[in-house]
Amino acid sequence: MIIEPKVRGFICLTSHPAGCAKNVSNQINYVKSKGPVEGPKRVLVIGASTGFGLASRITSAFGCKAATIGVYFEKPSAEGKPGSPGWYNTAALEMEAAKEGLYAKSINGDAFSIEIKEKTLNLIKKDLGQVDLVIYSLASPKRVHPVTGVAHSSVLKPIGGSFTNKTVNFHTDLVSDISIEPANQEDIENTVTVMGGEDWSFWIEELKKANLLAPGALTVAYSYIGPALTEAVYRKGTIGRAKDHLEATAFKISDSLKSIGGKAYVSVNKALVTQASSAIPVIPLYISLLYKVMKAEGIHEGCIEQIYRLFKERLYTGNDVKTDEKGRIRIDDLEMREDVQAKIAALWLEATTDSLPAIGDLAGYKKDFYNLFGFQVDGIDYEKDVNEVVEVPGLVS
Repeated sequence: MIIEPKVRGFICLTSHPAGCAKNVSNQINYVKSKGPVEGPKRVLVIGASTGFGLASRITSAFGCKAATIGVYFEKPSAEGKPGSPGWYNTAALEMEAAKEGLYAKSINGDAFSIEIKEKTLNLIKKDLGQVDLVIYSLASPKRVHPVTGVAHSSVLKPIGGSFTNKTVNFHTDLVSDISIEPANQEDIENTVTVMGGEDWSFWIEELKKANLLAPGALTVAYSYIGPALTEAVYRKGTIGRAKDHLEATAFKISDSLKSIGGKAYVSVNKALVTQASSAIPVIPLYISLLYKVMKAEGIHEGCIEQIYRLFKERLYTGNDVKTDEKGRIRIDDLEMREDVQAKIAALWLEATTDSLPAIGDLAGYKKDFYNLFGFQVDGIDYEKDVNEVVEVPGLVS
């Protein structure tokens, strides 16, 4: 079928298998071009099909030659109905892994659930014995708590007062002011339940209890801090409370892993175009300015560049892992450079509908957004018929 993008709000309802496969291929080629990483050999990635999770699985497999298990929740393809981008990404990754003789299997389902945890543990036990790295990269707006059965939804709201600032609608290119009403206590608690560290700790507890973590095993979860410009709606808002909880959880998990010589880290990554970030007011405008500045400086990175650097220059150097005063790994170091942030702050004051095309990189933002779904990928003929039905070769039923 001919597949075209169908965008509604902040998501695209269709995805392109060939475009997604090319995205994955490009990331694999990047990792190979940078050279091997003396890293883990058996890796579990929870939230493995898009963004930083996908980049973590690619870096593990093609940089470290690791056996990988990916857990994700994606819509399979069917005749006349394209699958979700993560479905096509995973299929492409596992096909490429098979060509190189690398073990790559995956489980599709709700990673918050007891059932998917048990299924994953059984697969590790059967095929790998133990894992020496666990990446936790789940991003979901909802979570059904596995113990209580209660469904919780996260919200993007400031805390303590309403927030007004500029944002851009990247579909219409219009810069306008937006106001967001503050969260109540229930909003905060729900967001922490969905996006905090509880589920990460549940995974590690179960893996440890089943003796599936190798001696010295590491686990890493991903976070974001960002600048003063976005902190009211992000780091000092409901999501920030969830990230605070995630970061605090790393210390608790590290205490638990001392008995096997393991450790938990939170890696603070840079702002990038994702399905989640596209939905956060203010963030698209900030990212379009950030891209402009970082590209001009020659320091722009996407997910794969970030994660390769995390593995090569932070986690697996042979030395102690370098962290900030709060124990976090900072891969957002280039974004948060003083000169970069000073330039963005100045551009922010100038940003209007008329000025943004010149002072920002809205075109780059849009391209990255469509790339998430396999569209506008260089080298793909979108007028060509493509088979929408794609099997994931390593999917465990």
